[in-house]
Amino acid sequence: MQLAQNPRAEERNFYLLAVLGGLVTVIGLAAALYMEHAGHVVTGMNNQVVWGMPHVFAIFLIVAASGVLNVASIGSVFGKVVYKSRAPLSGLLALAMLAAGLAIIMLDLGRADRLIVAMTHFNPTSMFGWNVILYPGFFAIVGIYLWTLMDRKMNPYYKPAGLAAFIWRLLLTTGTGSIFGFLVARQAYQSAVIAPMFIIMSFAWGLAVFMIVQKAMYAWNDMTLHPQIRSRMKNLLGTFVAAVFYFVMVYHLTNLYFAKQTAFEQFILLSGGIFPLLFWGGYVVLGTLVPLLLIYVPNLASLRGSVFFAAALVILGAFCLLFVFIIGGQVFPLEIFPGMEVSSSFFDGKIDSYAPTLPEILLGLGGIGIAFTATAVGVRVLKFLPQDDIAKLESAGHMLD
Repeated sequence: MQLAQNPRAEERNFYLLAVLGGLVTVIGLAAALYMEHAGHVVTGMNNQVVWGMPHVFAIFLIVAASGVLNVASIGSVFGKVVYKSRAPLSGLLALAMLAAGLAIIMLDLGRADRLIVAMTHFNPTSMFGWNVILYPGFFAIVGIYLWTLMDRKMNPYYKPAGLAAFIWRLLLTTGTGSIFGFLVARQAYQSAVIAPMFIIMSFAWGLAVFMIVQKAMYAWNDMTLHPQIRSRMKNLLGTFVAAVFYFVMVYHLTNLYFAKQTAFEQFILLSGGIFPLLFWGGYVVLGTLVPLLLIYVPNLASLRGSVFFAAALVILGAFCLLFVFIIGGQVFPLEIFPGMEVSSSFFDGKIDSYAPTLPEILLGLGGIGIAFTATAVGVRVLKFLPQDDIAKLESAGHMLD
């Protein structure tokens, strides 16, 4: 494929995108400083809802960062040649999104300098403690993996490096999911299903992000993705989306099996106001059913932009699901004394409320700006645009393997 865009126009577009991403990032940092100065009283968070909208953005970025690396793993670990040319972009996106997600968390919690304490005083009984190891390890291993892809002298080591990155990202996503799965202080969490559910979520959300970025890059350079490659990636996305839906259903059916969780499930699925609306309308319909129709119904899948639209809806559904899972799990009270009515001046046993404020949303968008800017600059400097030698792939029989 040949790049048809005028070099001057390409350079101008790059600087426009870099400025746009930088502006969004600066606005996010300003929102973080405002919340740090004024206190969390300017947010919708309180003593019960301590993880707000910024954490929804952060968890999405962290989980998707692990999943977007799956594109590289398919090529390096499972030997699918079509995906090998996409491995550098996959690794770059993984690093950029993880950095952005962690930046949001640190800026939202305040006193980012206190991270040094967590790094120098390891607590093996805390999942947060283990994640302090998993996140830096991810940066190191993916960095080495990219080195093996870019340096010809290191090419012989790209498969072992890819395998190490694949295993580590599974550990990372397991650690992120286990933060919730091992948390007994919330009625909605503490389930062994959450860790594998987060892993399959990462597959779907990461691939959706990758497909959107790839589409944007191809359009930017006046290139067209080969129909067979497009078909393979959209079918893989559909498989992952269906698998996420399966695990989400298992999670809720597991809760419904236990009598102590019935009230929570009724709240989150039926009577909880915004939460059932986001779950059924945002995640199930817009984030799952519509993308599956766009992917598997031939008349819809053949429409121009259908795959891009499906991937965008998957991401929208991811945010809806995370809002329901993270926020809904906090507003519902913990049942400390089953079968007993609890009443006090501290709102024990009462369903809380939460509405995100503008600074919280801007901080989350600032994280998106960090990932966007880092990716745009990385692609520009390192030439990570996926390019396929279609004739070579077809002659070698790799288009349909």
